[in-house]
Amino acid sequence: KKRTPGSGTDREEITMDRCAMAYQYHKEGWNCAQSVAGACADLAGRTPEEVLPLLGGFGGGLGGSHEEVCGAVSGGALILSLCFPFDKQGDQEAKRNIYRVTKEYRRRFFEAFGHTRCGDLLRAKPGVTDKNPASQRLGVTAHCDNMIVTAVELLEALIQEEREGGAA
Repeated sequence: KKRTPGSGTDREEITMDRCAMAYQYHKEGWNCAQSVAGACADLAGRTPEEVLPLLGGFGGGLGGSHEEVCGAVSGGALILSLCFPFDKQGDQEAKRNIYRVTKEYRRRFFEAFGHTRCGDLLRAKPGVTDKNPASQRLGVTAHCDNMIVTAVELLEALIQEEREGGAA
């Protein structure tokens, strides 16, 4: 897949996987939520330019407060909401489905890191382990980069499972 992280028109188009793309977005200054969603926008039939502005306030545990859910989780929840929309008033089946899928995403993130709240993650400082193979592959060591790359890895797997007939 060809993607161009960043907005410069003089940039070379580079080929990378979504985990590497999210890592690159973060290195370029996008927040954690934006990095996850920007790298995964194509999974929802969107472009990074469509989703990046939607998550400006969600980084750093909501507005940089570190008080709420990790932005990497928020970015993933946006992509899941676009992939499995609850967009018709009264559609209880769609509502149950997106809640189920999002809860599963949160559960997997919690399983990988022991927390989902930004401040708790920062205090716990979970490092790269065998639960973070994409971070290992990319040589990621920084805390938020590990959250971002792992969130993308979990998101890709969950969406693929759901599209193939349902998660475990």
